Amino acid sequence: MTKVFAGIDLGGTKIQSVVMRSRKIVGQERTPTPHTGVDDVTAAMAATVKAALAQAELAVADIVGVGIGSPGSIDQAKGTVARSPNVPGFEGSDPVPLGSKVSRKLGRTKVLIDNDVRVGMLGEWKRGAARPYHDVLGVFVGTGVGGGLVLEGSMRRGRGAAGEIGHTIVKDDGRTCSCGRPGHLESYAGRGRIEAHARELVTKGRKTDLFKIMEKRGRDRVTSGVIARALEHGDKLTIRLIDEAVWALGLALASAQNLLDLEAILIGGGLGDRLGQPFVQRIADAMQPQLFVPERAPVMLTTELGDLGGAVGAAVLAGG
Repeated sequence: MTKVFAGIDLGGTKIQSVVMRSRKIVGQERTPTPHTGVDDVTAAMAATVKAALAQAELAVADIVGVGIGSPGSIDQAKGTVARSPNVPGFEGSDPVPLGSKVSRKLGRTKVLIDNDVRVGMLGEWKRGAARPYHDVLGVFVGTGVGGGLVLEGSMRRGRGAAGEIGHTIVKDDGRTCSCGRPGHLESYAGRGRIEAHARELVTKGRKTDLFKIMEKRGRDRVTSGVIARALEHGDKLTIRLIDEAVWALGLALASAQNLLDLEAILIGGGLGDRLGQPFVQRIADAMQPQLFVPERAPVMLTTELGDLGGAVGAAVLAGG
């Protein structure tokens, strides 16, 4: 029988799982990320895998391996996660044994774990838009902002935190990031921090329809879709916030390009995918004046796999 692999993309907003056989998706499932702690998060992760297996008429026993992409600082050897401020229960410096917890819920199947954005980049590099390139940076703009880096045809992991472009500094003593430090790229471009800043401005008297759109769409937070709808409605505050995100991304990515001389930069994540090519082109335009070699700018890519990229990359991590 052809080997079956599962991939789980754990995010601050949602959990997305796929089951792959012969490099093809044969089942998939998505659920909101619980905000009630580690046990509920890991239970939801296992449940999505089982639901994806059921779609393909497969059982847990059929899985050869499971890959997980998780935010935070990852110890691959131990299968642990720490310092993931956007996932409830994973915020602290004490490592959470995510790999073993999910393994126990899936019949003690072998589980491999890596940073969620690095895994998303792995998916796009091996199965998606970044296939032609040997030197490419993936920047995933979602609840937070993360990066995955391929250099000379190899995924760069460093000591576990390579590619964390969301925590590069774009403004000294600027807005507070989700990690608690000031002035990071994520402070301006992460969806979670965009929402937090919008709420702060509203308390100071600024007007916006952003939260009315959120409520009308039945959301309890400002999703990428809510932001896109507010932009379509011409909401001035939302336009300003996205302008600031483009500015911050332009600075950070130009600096990365000047340092690494990349062939390509890929923009993904919930917000990146939702706003699409026009958003990516605005970032490219913001980068251009800051490039040391502007005539050799990187190719700017949108994702091919969309919001399945993280889960597909996780399955590739497991061997799929």
